Amino acid sequence: MRLDKFLKVARLIKRRTVANEVCDSARVFVNEICAKPAKQLKVGDIITIEYKNLTKKYEVLLIPSGNVPVNEASSLYKELD
Repeated sequence: MRLDKFLKVARLIKRRTVANEVCDSARVFVNEICAKPAKQLKVGDIITIEYKNLTKKYEVLLIPSGNVPVNEASSLYKELD
């Protein structure tokens, strides 16, 4: 699954267009490498998102085949410290 779509489906970023903009502005990294929106994710990848004054890291636990319900979205990733 594409990075921008995963960010939207997992509800880490609200809209896919916003996910595209964040990726294009070099604030999203996959396995410590700056990632484009079309980057293909796999289980075990580490996603780092840089916000204005904090950085969050997530590990991909599951790649969905499509959209998932809101209550299951958090099962797609694990937040790292």
